[in-house]
This record gives sequence, C-alpha cells and structure tokens, in this order.
Amino acid sequence: MALRSARGDGPTSGRWDGGAEKGDFNAKRKKKVAEIYQALNSEPTDVAALRRMAISEGGLLTDEIRRKVWPKLLNVNTNDPPPISGKNLRQMSKDYQQVLLDVRRSLRRFPPGMPEEQREGLQEELIDIILLILERNPQLHYYQGYHDIVVTFLLVLGERLATSLVEKLSTHHLRDFMDPTMDNTKHILNYLMPIIDQVNPELHDFMQSAEVGTIFALSWLITWFGHVLSDFRHVVRLYDFFLACHPLMPIYFAAVIVLYREQEVLDCDCDMASVHHLLSQIPQDLPYETLISRAGDLFVQFPPSELAREAAAQPQAEKTAASTFKDFELASAQQRPDMVLRQRFRGLLRPDERTKDVLTKPRTNRFVKLAVMGLTVALGAAALAVVKSALEWAPKFQLQLFP
Repeated sequence: MALRSARGDGPTSGRWDGGAEKGDFNAKRKKKVAEIYQALNSEPTDVAALRRMAISEGGLLTDEIRRKVWPKLLNVNTNDPPPISGKNLRQMSKDYQQVLLDVRRSLRRFPPGMPEEQREGLQEELIDIILLILERNPQLHYYQGYHDIVVTFLLVLGERLATSLVEKLSTHHLRDFMDPTMDNTKHILNYLMPIIDQVNPELHDFMQSAEVGTIFALSWLITWFGHVLSDFRHVVRLYDFFLACHPLMPIYFAAVIVLYREQEVLDCDCDMASVHHLLSQIPQDLPYETLISRAGDLFVQFPPSELAREAAAQPQAEKTAASTFKDFELASAQQRPDMVLRQRFRGLLRPDERTKDVLTKPRTNRFVKLAVMGLTVALGAAALAVVKSALEWAPKFQLQLFP
C-alpha cells in the first residue's frame, strides 16, 4: 500500500513550532533536509547525526524522511523483512479477541476523512502485525495500548516495515511493558516523582500530599503518548524524539508535562481525585518543541543512573532501571531495559537505605529549576549528551560504527 494514501506528506505534516518568518522557516527546513540526506548517504550511515536531527527542532519533518531514518535509529535492515507466518494466527492466538476489540476501538487514531474501506484495510493489517510479532516472540505479552504504538508505525511506514521496526522496539524499548505483570511498568513510572522533585520540590510535595500517585501517566508511557494526543503530527514528532533517545525518555517527557502545568496543579484541591482528573487530561495545545527541549535538559542533568536509588525507594518499587545499553545488553537475551542496575542497587543498598523515604533527602536548590528550564537541547551540548546516551543503548554492531 502506498504510504502517501495512508497519511500524506503535506507541508504541515512536520511543521515546526514558533513564529519565524516564512522565508526563514523554509530556509531552515531546506537546510535540515539536506543535512538529513547527507547523513543517510554517508558511508557508513551517520546515525549520530540522524539522532541529532530527530531530536532537534522539528524532528524529521516528513513521513518520507521518517521511512528512511526510523529504521536507521533502530538498526533495522529494511531489506530483511520478517517472514510471513504460515499459521492461521487469528484462530491460534490467545490474544486475538482482545487485539480485535482494541483495534475496533481505535477509529480516532486514523486520519479524519480517510475512506472507510481504506481504514478497515489498515485495521486488518494492524491486527496481523500484532499477532505476528507475538507469535514470533512468545516471551512477549500483549497489553492494551500496544496497538496505539503499532498503528503509528503502520501509518508512517506501511505493514512490512512497521512489522520489522515494532518487533525490534518490542524486544528493546517496550520490553518491560510486555511482561506477564505490570511490576516493571510500575517501576518505570516510579521515576516520575523523583524527576519532578529535582526541579520543583513544592509541586512534588503537593502531589505527594494529594496522594495522586503516577497512574495518571500510565497511558502516556505505554503508548508513547499516542493514545492521548489527537494530532498525529505531534505523535510522530514525539516518536522522532523517543526513537533517537534513551528508552526512559518518555518518562522524562511525562515529567516536563506535569512541570509545565505546575500552576494548574497547585491551584487544584489537594486531593487525589482532583489532581488525577486534571493531570489525566492532556491539553492538546502544548508547546511540544519547548517540552522536548526541557525533557532533554532534565535527562542530561538528572540521568536515570542518578535517580535509580530514589525510584527504588518509591512505593511498590524494589528495582531500578538500567541507564545504559551496555548494562541492558548484559541483562538477558530478552533485552529488558529494566534489569541489571536493579540487581546492582539491590546489592549496593543497605536495608535501611532501601526503605529510606525520599522526602527526607535535602531539597534541591531552587536555582536548579531556572537552570534546567533555561537550557536548550537544539544542537548544543545537551543534545550531544542525549545522543551519546542513545548511542550507548545501541546494539554492539551499531557501536562499532562509533568507536
């Protein structure tokens, strides 16, 4: 199926935020496109440059470019598609009925005005992709919200390429979400409050007093915000960013959304119902480029390795997520993002430290908030640090290209 008929690559599909003059905007866009193709045509492909382009303002701009760059970011060979299963997966799969229900409810994830016949065809492809990946990877367990990620790749890439990329993503970035239980997913959510605490202790304490927890951000995390954002341009812009970064970057982006809405939260009644209701409704007019920049800044200033101890001290958390792909790669053949450092900290922390309340730690200097929010992740040192972290998560055969 032609991808243009599924999504289109009109001039607004990758529009940058900001109020620059039209001529300046077009010049920047043209320059960035040239730099992306230069990186693609390098021998070997300059993946580090592609990551910088995906992170920086505007991301990868168009779906045509995404079809070329996303496979590079995940190190997927586009000439080696997964084999088609000869089995009748719809009859054999234990997950088929749930997948079917979720896909039928996904109407709003397709472009407005798409002909019904075309949408129904895409929904059938969506089911086939999910069932094939689950059949090829029996260690993976389907979760509600997985289809929201798969449909994004389907609309951008088409069925064949989407299958390859989502399979790689499912055994790497999404691996913890696809466990039999939600324990590891809950643990990753436990990074949210320590990040907020580092930047805005007052907001953190208010949310703790309200006992709101982190469940409001669950659908953000496990769908990479695909389920909660109505404008597909914003969804693919975030996917550009997440694919170019460390697998824990979505939780940093969740934190900057909460921090951005600080005043709204503090104006709420300090109770769970009020705060949860507010935060579970994401505004659709967020300044995405600004928030992406801030998420990158926070990751650089407060990397997962520094937050692991506090995340482990959160309620229901016994473990801590890996901070580099080198650790992650050693974790297991199943490529879990949440394994080795968890064991490392389990051994390092004394019993009294494991149970220490994070609220007893010294308060972060208020100037940290101003410093973090004042940085930019455009193409400066912060972006390079984020890219370096992402490259550390890359498979060994990719690291060999970047000694």
